Amino acid sequence: MRVVLDLEGHDAYWQMALDEALLVLRSLGRIANTLRIYRFKPSAVTIGYFQKIRESVNLEFLHERGIQYTRRITGGGSVYHDTNGELTYSVVLPIEGALADASESYRVICSGLVYALRKLGAPGEFIPVNDVAVYGKKISGNAQTRRAGFLLQHGTLMYATDLDTVEKALLAPREKLESKGVRSIRERVITLREVIGEVDVNALVESLIEGFSKALSAEVYHDVLSEEELRAADNLVAKYRSPEWIFKR
Repeated sequence: MRVVLDLEGHDAYWQMALDEALLVLRSLGRIANTLRIYRFKPSAVTIGYFQKIRESVNLEFLHERGIQYTRRITGGGSVYHDTNGELTYSVVLPIEGALADASESYRVICSGLVYALRKLGAPGEFIPVNDVAVYGKKISGNAQTRRAGFLLQHGTLMYATDLDTVEKALLAPREKLESKGVRSIRERVITLREVIGEVDVNALVESLIEGFSKALSAEVYHDVLSEEELRAADNLVAKYRSPEWIFKR
């Protein structure tokens, strides 16, 4: 499995375009199984494919702060991606073996995150359907889509996310919060820094790579994006900028 890093970061439109491009190219047999670890720069919000945007994010706050936002091709809920406090991963893989079952595929892939957290001293655990938690609080949300026998899963790891901004940027139904036994988004989530203190980002990246390698029983090697991948992403950026896509629900 190839590993592609983007720790300098790109904007939300590019990052989502590239994830979709990788899924398309993998389904066409043009690239190998790929793990990508990246940042959003500047900080941004993504919302799940099936979400109604006005019920998922505080648009007034995002506009006041100039925070970018776009819709993903994957499901799941809205996410604030903090440039200075969060890493995002994505994997594109064939749907085979344990990955054939959607619920089991989340458990298998998310076990890479659990491994990385535990290696760094945080007692991570997988919480079905698609969360990873520490001390019962969410530290990673994950989402997936499937096409033509292949899947894209991407997710977050909040190591030093500004949780005050998370609470102001995102909306969550009261019923959902109450079902988790909390009154606010801020009470529901946690960062790695709150658990282990200051985080060495390079050590975190290496732990994630090792964790996903073990979770997927795959040897890994570092690689860079090809011209074909860059072109494919370029061709999709306009989609992720368009109001028609962002406000489709």
